[in-house]
Amino acid sequence: MCRWLAYSGSPVRLDELLYKPANSLVLQSKHARLGAETTNGDGFGVGWYGDVPTPGVFLSTEPAWNDRNLREIAAQLESGHVFAHIRASTGSAVQKTNCHPFRHGRRLWMHNGLVAGFPAVRRELTLAVDPLVFPEIQGSTDSEILFYLAVTFGLEADPVAAVASEARSRSLFHSVDVSTLRHQYPDNPALHVLSDDARLVVSEPLGELRGAWREVPESTCIVVHGGREELRPFTPVAPAAATADGVN
Repeated sequence: MCRWLAYSGSPVRLDELLYKPANSLVLQSKHARLGAETTNGDGFGVGWYGDVPTPGVFLSTEPAWNDRNLREIAAQLESGHVFAHIRASTGSAVQKTNCHPFRHGRRLWMHNGLVAGFPAVRRELTLAVDPLVFPEIQGSTDSEILFYLAVTFGLEADPVAAVASEARSRSLFHSVDVSTLRHQYPDNPALHVLSDDARLVVSEPLGELRGAWREVPESTCIVVHGGREELRPFTPVAPAAATADGVN
């Protein structure tokens, strides 16, 4: 399965997230430890938030370990909010439009896993997407369909409820409070460049620092905001059905 990370905190260069950790995301593209596959070489993507309203996205079908442009960009670009994803295809084509993260307005989305039996339900799920956002769908993955279904069913109003279909996601890990780690490891220079509100959510830990990572339980949503994290039950909820007169 794919590997990914989401970072929120003080601005950092992308190479601090993608290349420098002992078990960096780029290293995981070749030698993942916890994924279903060791190699995740079917493309990658990076999304970041900067000074303009719409987040930037860089996608490539190259393996992350072999993309010179990614290394160049990562050494220059700083951001306080970053999504990064390395892809292991579960059957869909290796093409840029199938690389994560996907973008809609201010929202970025990435996914690890697959929808079981997707070919049998693809038509029904696709037709449930709001016609106003349907033209934005560019690729052929179940992940992108899930994103636009979430947009259709209230992502802007309530992101947690809108993505409840992802309740049985793969195990995730989130970083421990930076101030706590700084106290435990005063000689670790990486911890001193991060703000106290910095947090990472990852599909597998980026290093072996004892006590730095906590596993997110299955069927749990983690919400990170302003240095606080909240774990919530993540239970599928069916969207309200339309009545005969078209009113929900």
